[in-house]
Amino acid sequence: MRTLYVRVFLITIAVIVVSGMLGFLLSNIYYHAKLKSFNDEKLVGIAMQMKQFVEREPDMMKPYLDNAAALGYEIYVTDGKGNDEFYGSEFREKDLDKRAVDMVLDGEVYHGVSQFPSKPFITGFFDNQLSNTVGVSLQIGNTSYGLFMRPDVILQFGELRIFFALIGALTVGISILIFLISTRYLVNPIERLSEATKRIVQGNYNLKLPTKRRDEIGQLAQHFMTMSRELERVDQARQQFVSNVSHEIQSPLTSIQGFAQLLSDRDLPEQEREHYASIIEEESRHLSLLSKQLLLLSSLEQGQEDLAKEEFSLRDQFRQAVQVLQWQLEEKELLLRISVPESIQLIGNEVLLMQVWMNLLGNAVNHLPQGRSIEIRAEKTDTHCVIQIRDTGDGIAAEHLPFLFDRFYRVDRARERSSGRTGLGLAIVQKIVRIHDGTIEVSSSSEGTVFTVTLPQM
Repeated sequence: MRTLYVRVFLITIAVIVVSGMLGFLLSNIYYHAKLKSFNDEKLVGIAMQMKQFVEREPDMMKPYLDNAAALGYEIYVTDGKGNDEFYGSEFREKDLDKRAVDMVLDGEVYHGVSQFPSKPFITGFFDNQLSNTVGVSLQIGNTSYGLFMRPDVILQFGELRIFFALIGALTVGISILIFLISTRYLVNPIERLSEATKRIVQGNYNLKLPTKRRDEIGQLAQHFMTMSRELERVDQARQQFVSNVSHEIQSPLTSIQGFAQLLSDRDLPEQEREHYASIIEEESRHLSLLSKQLLLLSSLEQGQEDLAKEEFSLRDQFRQAVQVLQWQLEEKELLLRISVPESIQLIGNEVLLMQVWMNLLGNAVNHLPQGRSIEIRAEKTDTHCVIQIRDTGDGIAAEHLPFLFDRFYRVDRARERSSGRTGLGLAIVQKIVRIHDGTIEVSSSSEGTVFTVTLPQM
C-alpha cells in the first residue's frame, strides 16, 4: 500500500519532470519563434566582419581564422572544388548542401541558422551541424571562397553550462529534500486524524488534536473534534434512549402487575378494586401512547421520502387546534391571540403539521399558570414562512434549553411523568419540521417562552 508520503514524493518527482519538459518545449518554441532570426542576423554581421578583414589582409587569413576559432567559433572555408579548411572544433554532422555552397560562391548570403528546421526536442542554438551555420563569400585574388561559421557553444559556454547544470541539479535535489521534510508537517496531522478515527470506531471519543493551527489542517482538526463530541453525545443519547425506553415501559408494567395481583384478592373492597382498575387503565393508556409515539418517530425517520404533501391554509389549521384545546383554555382562563394572515398557504403533510401545532400549543397550555396568555403569530417572506408561538409563562431555565428536543427529556420529570406525558413530543415536532425542510428554535426568559418554526414558502 502506498502511503501518502510516498504519493507526495512521486507526485513531486512527476511535477518536476513534467515542468522540466514543458519548460524546455516552451523555451524551444520561443527560440524558434523569436531568437533564431535574431541570432542568424547577429552571426551574419560577425561573418561580414571576418570577410572584410580577410579580404583586406589575405595573408593573415589562416592565423586570423585560427584566433577566431579559439575565441569560440566553428569555421568552414571551401572553394567548392574540394579545397576545404576547418577551423576550431569539429562539426557533429557535415551535412551542408552543395547548393548552399554554390549560392554563397555566387555572392549570396546563406541563412542556415534562421532556416534550421523547428523540432520539439531540439534547440537549434545547440545543434552542432554544418547546415546550422551562416555563410558569406570571400574573394581572395581571383579565387572565390565560401565562409561558413557558427558559435562553438561548448567553448563559449562550457563552464557556464556546467555551472548552470550544477545549479539546476542542486536546486531540484535540495527542493525535493526540503519538500519531503516539509511534507511531514502536513502528513503527521493526517496520520493523527487517521488514528483518531480508529479510536472513535472503538468508542473512545476523548481525543486531542492540533486545533491551534490556522490552516486547513487546523480547521479539519477542529471540525473533527466537533464531530467527535457530537458522536459522543449521539452515542450517549442512544444509550440514554434505550435506558429511558426500558424505564418508561418497565414502570407502568410494574404498576400494572402489582395492581393486577391486588385485584386478584376476592376480599378486596369494591371501592379499592375500582381505584386499582383505574390505575391499570391509566398505565395501559400511557403504554399505548408511548408505543404510538415511538412508532411515529421511527416512521418519520425512515419514511420521509414518501411524505404526502398538499396545500392548505395555516390559519384554518390553528383554528382547528384551538377548538380542540378550547376547554383547557377556558378552564385555566388563558387569553389566546392569533395573528395569522388568511393569505398564508403551506404545502406539506397537513396531519403531521397539525401535530406540531397541537404539541406546541398543548405544552404552553399545560405549563402556563392560570390567567396568562398565548400569542400565535405568522408572517411570510419571499422564501419562508415564520411561525411563532409565544407564551407569558415563567420561562424555562437556560440549562434546559439545549436538551428540550431530546427524546424523553423532561424539565420537571416528576410532574411530567405524573401527567402521563412521554417526553417524546418535542422530539417528534423537531423531526416533522425537519422533514419539511424547516427549522425550529426556542428561546426563553422570565417573561415567557417563544417557539419559532420556519418552513419553506413553496
